[in-house]
Amino acid sequence: MKLTKFKKLKFQSYKPGKHEIPNLNNTKKIIKLSANESALGASSKVKAILRNNVSTSKYPDYTSKLLRKQISSKFNCDINKVICGSGSDEIIQMLCQLFLSKGDQVIVPQFSFLMYRIYASISGAKVIYSKENNFTISIDNIIKNVSKKTKIVFLANPNNPTGTYLYKKDLINLRKRLRKDILLVIDDAYYEYMKDRNYASGLEIFKNHKNVFILRTFSKIYGLAALRIGWGYGDKNIVNALNSIKPPFNVNEVAQLCAIEALKDNKFIKKSVKHNLLWSKKIKKSLEQFNIYSNKISANFLLLNFNSCKLSANNFEKKLEKKGVILREMKTYGIDNHLRLTIGNIAENKLFLKEVKNIFKNVQ
Repeated sequence: MKLTKFKKLKFQSYKPGKHEIPNLNNTKKIIKLSANESALGASSKVKAILRNNVSTSKYPDYTSKLLRKQISSKFNCDINKVICGSGSDEIIQMLCQLFLSKGDQVIVPQFSFLMYRIYASISGAKVIYSKENNFTISIDNIIKNVSKKTKIVFLANPNNPTGTYLYKKDLINLRKRLRKDILLVIDDAYYEYMKDRNYASGLEIFKNHKNVFILRTFSKIYGLAALRIGWGYGDKNIVNALNSIKPPFNVNEVAQLCAIEALKDNKFIKKSVKHNLLWSKKIKKSLEQFNIYSNKISANFLLLNFNSCKLSANNFEKKLEKKGVILREMKTYGIDNHLRLTIGNIAENKLFLKEVKNIFKNVQ
């Protein structure tokens, strides 16, 4: 019997960062600094929800009404323009399903979150890569790539994996220069970490714009990566259409309850931001003595450049893994001789810096 034919998918599938190290001594604890997860985990308010007996026998609220109400209150935005998803990934997928057909074109930065290109390709669209200038998104190059077939422009600000970002004026300029019928999707995944006065989140700038859609996640600073929950914000007509194709009960009850409590805990968010800034500076400065340079501090990670270092990124990565420390390789993103380092908790950061010093003791 022949297997029923399925689509031939002509793109590279998503490969997450490592979570284990083959042949590592079982007694050695793995330090995972590869996935841009929360350094401090989740807030105590979230942990209290997880300790309580949450019912698992009933379906969750398929509209995520209480969570959307909390989002609306915290960010002073219209509840009817909010949609919740099983991670912002699901909302990216739904946007591609809703807007894209075979022959359409999508523009993404040269180095960007891989799911933009993957979901666009699955929808039959052609992905156009806009060249960056020194790892920074170029507005001019995006505009140069616009054609009659362009439907969506995706970008994250700050950008993953480069850590670079555009100023408020740059995003406003991009939206003005784009054709009015092109949807601009801005991913605010790391906006909470930003301290630059020239920066503003997509939601702050375009809250009332019809052809801009904003993505937010609970996987980063809120520490809910395992629960898979995110949200999007855009024109009511777009949100209504997304709701019509969204899977029923896509966000589970525990995720909704935890996200509500996470949004309430401003003290924890401030603590996380302070921790990230402190350790980003310490790690950045420490690595520079070994000629490992990185981007201007923005999100909860650093893109490490080994072009001036005595060790290659690959060699450094292997030596660290022997010590039980995992960073994110960048070849998947098309970036040679670089690694991405997530800022960890205090113990993880201290161990990382200790192992780095030990590695370079033996480098001539």
